[in-house]
Amino acid sequence: MSFFIVHELQGINGSAGRMRVRADRPLPPSAAHLTRNLEKLPGISDVRVNPRVGSVLFFYADRESRLSALRLLTVRDEAPVPDTPDSIPDLLPEEPPAGRMLLPLIRFFVIRPFLPRIWRMITSITAAAPFLLKGVASLLRGRLSVDVLDAAAIAASILMRDFRTVSVLTLLLGLGETLEYWTRRRSLDSLTESLALNVDSVWLLKEDGTEVSVPLGQVQKDQLVVVRDGGSIPVDGIVEDGCAVVNQSSMTGEPLGVPRAKGAAVFAGTVVEEGWLVIRVSQVGDGTRLRQVVTFIEQSEALKAGIQGKTERLADLAVPFTFGLAALVWLITRNPMRAASVLLVDYSCALKLATPLAVLASMREGAGHGIVIKGGRYLEALCEADTLVFDKTGTLTNASPKVVEVIPAQGHQRDEVLRVMACLEEHFPHPVARAVVRKAQEENLQHEEEHAHVEYVVAHGVASSLYGKKLRVGSRHYIEHDEGVDVSPLEADIARQTAMGRSLLYLSEDGKVAGILAIEDPLRQEATAVVEQLRGMGFKRVLMLTGDDERTARAVAASAGITEFRAQVLPTDKANVVQELTNSGCKVLMVGDGINDAPALSASHVGVAMIDGTDLAREVANVLLTKPDLGGLIEARRLACSTLRRIHVNFAATLTLNSLFLAGGLFMFLQPGISALLHNLTTLGVSLNAMRPHLPAPAPAAPVMEDRA
Repeated sequence: MSFFIVHELQGINGSAGRMRVRADRPLPPSAAHLTRNLEKLPGISDVRVNPRVGSVLFFYADRESRLSALRLLTVRDEAPVPDTPDSIPDLLPEEPPAGRMLLPLIRFFVIRPFLPRIWRMITSITAAAPFLLKGVASLLRGRLSVDVLDAAAIAASILMRDFRTVSVLTLLLGLGETLEYWTRRRSLDSLTESLALNVDSVWLLKEDGTEVSVPLGQVQKDQLVVVRDGGSIPVDGIVEDGCAVVNQSSMTGEPLGVPRAKGAAVFAGTVVEEGWLVIRVSQVGDGTRLRQVVTFIEQSEALKAGIQGKTERLADLAVPFTFGLAALVWLITRNPMRAASVLLVDYSCALKLATPLAVLASMREGAGHGIVIKGGRYLEALCEADTLVFDKTGTLTNASPKVVEVIPAQGHQRDEVLRVMACLEEHFPHPVARAVVRKAQEENLQHEEEHAHVEYVVAHGVASSLYGKKLRVGSRHYIEHDEGVDVSPLEADIARQTAMGRSLLYLSEDGKVAGILAIEDPLRQEATAVVEQLRGMGFKRVLMLTGDDERTARAVAASAGITEFRAQVLPTDKANVVQELTNSGCKVLMVGDGINDAPALSASHVGVAMIDGTDLAREVANVLLTKPDLGGLIEARRLACSTLRRIHVNFAATLTLNSLFLAGGLFMFLQPGISALLHNLTTLGVSLNAMRPHLPAPAPAAPVMEDRA
């Protein structure tokens, strides 16, 4: 984990001061230890850690305490900190399961052989008690589950006074449960951390009606926070003004947005789909209900892959079969040893354990490679998809477009066109909006908050007013068709810019065109190679959807090696295209990054969003690429298909091996203890096989130091 300096303020004497640093990813949930470690350092006070955004704020008394804190965080400035190690371990590594796994092994192989027989009996029965109780509880609920089968096998061994088999059974079942718990816990934690919506700053509404951007860590209770279309709500609070549709799926799992107006409660981590809100803060930071994300993920059945559900149902169906076969053997042979040998071998354990472990282990492995898969069923969808649909801006192209030319209409000044467009665009998170603001900043153009309410028109642009004039900023379709503005005075410039493959952003003032911005968004360096490689991985069709005009779309598609594209596509049109493909039998993987891609992402079999996309896109997507690289699609596809192949291999191995052990027990080739041992070793073996990595370990990232003061 690497940190960079966000800002630093020093006192007049140049010694005492405050510093804010930020991690390159969200901190682990238990990051409270970091606060304590920093507070222990001499001269460090008032430490504030926000795990959600990876932010750490601390106050230092002198140069020595500053250097001590930087060494702890492994931060490098332009002037390197002396004796700072190149890397440090994760701040709060989870306690490994080694203790829980090694202790039973030591007890069985080292301590148990030296115990008197009576103590071996007592320890065996004590260890078996939890499994027996689970079986009884399952029966009382009317369920003939694998817990009942385990309990029956253990009980049969106890009745036969085969306490070594009892110990072996409880040992292996316990180890299996430990492995499952550990993998599930780590997978869920990684998933939850990766789903974090990174919010650095918020807009505060001041008493005089102006808005000011401040770091999230400085927001206090009862302050007013403004959130607009596509933005994530960073606090818990009550709506004071405005009206919006809020996506609360991170809290409730409900995919449809809900209306929120004055007096309604809203929560951190939810996303404004349409409209705007002024929220009075009630809770911020660790006091919010954001931790409910964890609970939702743990309880959601949507995490299960279809194949996982099938194997679990098959496992439950195998339990009565095993009981019936054991009963039949006893009725025919009247030999309890043969019946016990059959009872001690079942298909259920391995079937029910290996598949969810494979799914969750793959989800965790994906998170380690920058691929957040929000549910096991999306692993299947990633592997089964045969049609690939790309958004253009911010997906195939870089997420950092640049304004390369400002063209004013007659009667308008170049700088004024850029200033006004930056003034309106600064409220919105789209990469194009950020490019406009950045261009104005580079040219030192002041764009004060002098406009009235700014409205974001999804997939079109921005509507507002300034000095009593009606302003519109957006696409040609929005300006020309929706607003009825004649853009012909700039037609020659429009043709010249689109011929170069540039996107255009239009400004109208009181119904007349005022100017255009030519935006160059180069194709991602890896895009062409990724598209070609994905074709070779089983995708039959590759399409590009964009709101740009046909000439720009054609130029970009040709550069990316895509022959099929749709231009001047609205958000609903994107969703309709995806639905048409689905209706024709295609299994669609949609890749997007913007608010306008959200409907298509939701309509696809599996939606993939880029980390540098909008909050809404990241929220509705099923898969999130946490690295700004399309190569993650290749790794995601490879991981998904490899996981499904391993599940099928584990399934076949479970059926084959347990059938052999069952036959061995039936014909007395295997004694009950050996049958139990082989069966449970098979279960453990397929479980460990399920957790093996599918992808090469990611290369360790070099320590990064970046001063953003």
